[in-house]
Amino acid sequence: MQHLPNILTLLRILMIPGVYLAFFVPGLWGDLLALLVFSIAGFTDFFDGWLARKLDVQSGFGRMLDPIADKLMVATCLLLLVGYDIITDYHLIAALIILCREILVSGLREYLMELQVALPVSTLAKYKTAIQMVAIGFLLVDESGRLIFHYAPETGLGLLWLAAGLTLITGYDYVRQGVKHAKWSDDQ
Repeated sequence: MQHLPNILTLLRILMIPGVYLAFFVPGLWGDLLALLVFSIAGFTDFFDGWLARKLDVQSGFGRMLDPIADKLMVATCLLLLVGYDIITDYHLIAALIILCREILVSGLREYLMELQVALPVSTLAKYKTAIQMVAIGFLLVDESGRLIFHYAPETGLGLLWLAAGLTLITGYDYVRQGVKHAKWSDDQ
């Protein structure tokens, strides 16, 4: 039971090819399959952390792997959505903001880890992640989603921009916190 949170995180990484393969299933069924796999992965993201805290089995491995699993899933989905022309034109800016922030914060966390400084996830960043996941869910069903909710693609793009705005705010906050601990030369 103590390894269940880490197993859920690893399962989330293993679901990435499932989302990718669902893109090759034509029509509504492929869109719904991609959404289903992505949604299950999203629930594992919530439950792995919740279980780790509830069972008091938090681990360094889990703290390291969980954000990597999130970033891999988000990056894969954004790249697929761009590659299949679901995110196009100026909406690419929102996807780029999200991807660049993810890379920047990952690098910052790695640097601060060497200094033994933690960079905890803020509440606003958790909201950003939730909005980002919902946006990606709407975009995964794209035009097929209109059968369920007429404004699915537009809602997904609007939420993607909201997530990009929150991404800028939380990214700035993380960089500001990180700069406080930065060593600007080796002789400090």
